[in-house]
Amino acid sequence: MEELEIKLKEAGKISRLTNKTFKFDERLGTGFFAANYFLKSRKIVENCAPNHIVTMQFFQRTEDAMVCGIDEAIALVHTFAVHPETLEIEALNDGDIVAANEPVLKVKGKYEYFGFLESMIDGILARRSSVATNTYRVMKALKGNDVFSMADRQDDYHTQIGDGYASYVAGIRKVSTDAQGLWWGGKGMGTMPHALIEVCGGDVCKAADVYHKTFPNEQVVALIDYNNDVITDSLKLAEHLGPVLKAVRVDTSKSLIDHYFDDKDTSKFDPHGVCKELIFALRDALDQNGFDYVKIIVSSSFTAEKISEWVRLGVPVDTYGVGTFLVNNTTVGFTGDLVELDGKPEAKEGRKNIPSTRLVKVKYPIY
Repeated sequence: MEELEIKLKEAGKISRLTNKTFKFDERLGTGFFAANYFLKSRKIVENCAPNHIVTMQFFQRTEDAMVCGIDEAIALVHTFAVHPETLEIEALNDGDIVAANEPVLKVKGKYEYFGFLESMIDGILARRSSVATNTYRVMKALKGNDVFSMADRQDDYHTQIGDGYASYVAGIRKVSTDAQGLWWGGKGMGTMPHALIEVCGGDVCKAADVYHKTFPNEQVVALIDYNNDVITDSLKLAEHLGPVLKAVRVDTSKSLIDHYFDDKDTSKFDPHGVCKELIFALRDALDQNGFDYVKIIVSSSFTAEKISEWVRLGVPVDTYGVGTFLVNNTTVGFTGDLVELDGKPEAKEGRKNIPSTRLVKVKYPIY
């Protein structure tokens, strides 16, 4: 992908991308991914009712959603529609905030030219907008705190590039893989997984040593919950590494209770997993032992709601790692409807062409 194909606005929005930017499966043009009844309708219209001009309108039902996938959907139409130069397209921009039932995209032209692409457009808009909206909610909850995306491991690897783009549109700048950062040239970040500690026999200090020996110019960020004794191991590692230790990441499973609570009364709170009481205690222990420079990263089952609560309570977290919440929540589902026939209103009961002053006409070609 040419760097010049991706133009980033200062405000963080993405300028209109093109069908040169996206790498589409050629089978999209054959109907391989299209719902079969759209293919049948196309054939029927071609044979029995051709040349009618229709308007197809796309909308969703979630309030305060961030729309994304618009440019990809337009590029899809411009790539696989028949005579795309004859189609009139009006669209919002990726990153726009929309209300429920607000149109985000309209395509006008002969049904037989583009109608078979309906379900694929719905899917693109739904996936990208869901990830963007989930990320948008996390960013609002953070109130300026740091975050990185761990969404690479939450779905099929094919989703990483598109999901990374959607998260970038919503504000995330730190990701786990190069694929997630492809759109803006971002690179995957991270240091020590549980696997490295396991290979070192469960010895966190040994794992940190071999990591630093291999990457001597990097500080160490260590997963610290391998032995389910976060505070003990954090202090041991901080004493061992000194300033080489940049941060510890707490990733305790929700099914476990850290050994810090073995001799403590936990009747008034839930001690499972990465709980706020553990993080307060970890910060206090690091500070009291002279390791106030060691940052705390948390991950495992963080949602926008949980982050919002922790930020409100002042839990001493430097960076949140979020994965499942970003990509495994279908927050925004799109529908495409025909709402005009030959310039006159025509739609199923309950649907109509909704006027919008926000939609912008899209030129063909757009590059």
